[in-house]
Amino acid sequence: MSEGGVVPQVPAAEVPADAFLLDVREADEWAAGHAPGALHIPLGELGARYLEIDRASTLYVICRSGNRSAYAARALAGAGWQAHNVSDGMIGWHAAGRPMTSESGQPFVA
Repeated sequence: MSEGGVVPQVPAAEVPADAFLLDVREADEWAAGHAPGALHIPLGELGARYLEIDRASTLYVICRSGNRSAYAARALAGAGWQAHNVSDGMIGWHAAGRPMTSESGQPFVA
């Protein structure tokens, strides 16, 4: 995958409820709290696993704060996906009161 150009930046509060969400955080971050229904592919695995991502849907890429997801969204957009970066990441997702679940059952800590 090559790095693309500018991708749309969307705050977590404005991500559609039925959006296809790709979480590129590490496994421990994912386990601590994530959006229900999100696809989890850590950024370091994206090059090997990108074919798991549906090309037909608009894609919203999220990480903790928006930095890693911006890189991933640019790369995916450059490879043909309709990718958007969630600019404030899971910090913004949590602050906006969006639904979350965790593997541990512990509260999310940004």
